[in-house]
Amino acid sequence: MQRALEVWRATGTRLSALHTQPRAELPFALHSFALLPADRAALHARIAARFDAMLAAGLVEEVEGLRRRHALTAELPSMRCVGYRQVWDCLEGKTDRREMREKGIAATRQLAKRQLTWLRSLPGIGMLDPDAPGLVDQIVRTCGW
Repeated sequence: MQRALEVWRATGTRLSALHTQPRAELPFALHSFALLPADRAALHARIAARFDAMLAAGLVEEVEGLRRRHALTAELPSMRCVGYRQVWDCLEGKTDRREMREKGIAATRQLAKRQLTWLRSLPGIGMLDPDAPGLVDQIVRTCGW
């Protein structure tokens, strides 16, 4: 609903009307790629490192500050997102920092799995391993350049 209102305010046209308009032909071909690490263990290690980096960069302090400045609850969509939800529970005393970290990493892994499933369902998406040698050459060959 929010997106539909944004479009209407910005364009004066209903979102549903925009979806029925014919699309312009592009003067070039589009190629879509998803970068999917073939090594699941490497992906999990990256997720853990990224969550640790977020913690080191002040994620807990960010959520604390938001809670002080705004009338937030744990049920708000913004506080239910991955990372924020786990920090919220820690600040509420439901978990300690170690468990918050573990749950945050697990939730991020679950989100990544859902994203990968969604990406694989899209037609015409080239799946490439970002760690594979010759990635750029593979893209060039796939695109026929």
